[in-house]
Amino acid sequence: MTTASSDTWTKLWRETCAKGDALVVYQELVSLYSEPHRHYHNLHHISDCLAEFYPARGLAREPFGVELAIWFHDAIYDTHTADNEERSAELAKKRLSEAGGDAQLCASVFALIMATKSHDPSLHPDAPLLVDLDLSILGKPGERFWEYETQIRKEYDWVPESVFNTKRANILERFLARSRIYSTKPFFDRYEKQARANIQASVQKLNSRA
Repeated sequence: MTTASSDTWTKLWRETCAKGDALVVYQELVSLYSEPHRHYHNLHHISDCLAEFYPARGLAREPFGVELAIWFHDAIYDTHTADNEERSAELAKKRLSEAGGDAQLCASVFALIMATKSHDPSLHPDAPLLVDLDLSILGKPGERFWEYETQIRKEYDWVPESVFNTKRANILERFLARSRIYSTKPFFDRYEKQARANIQASVQKLNSRA
């Protein structure tokens, strides 16, 4: 069963919000994540992030904030625009505020979602964990990683091949330039080595086609 289910959402909503119909917001999120142009940034991605989060929940200072940020962080996703994270963060803030979520929770969720824009772990005490969750796909076994790369290409199918290859290689090379891709010890230990191998292989492939 997917971890991004109505049951897991409803439980989270009841624990963090004082009012409002959890299922109305859930259906809104499901509708957004089911848009036809999404091949990777869909409900499967949210489910995968939640599956990674639950065993690591003890690492979070504000676990409810992290869990809500997972659900909302890619709610708005349009590859033609550059403000997806801002719009996703605003949507989260609005929905949580409408439902009686306290100001601190709203602020934390907003900051955490914004941390996924540039994968900057400095923007919130729990940003290192959320960024690691979002990037966990990079360290998956080769078959899954290459499926992910194909899914990303499909989301940018409107971009010419040579342009995509160059820009995608540049993005991946920035991860390689970091001293660590993963900030938290559990994710570093589990995924760092495989992630670097995956990224290096992808960069080489992309550059050969640029």
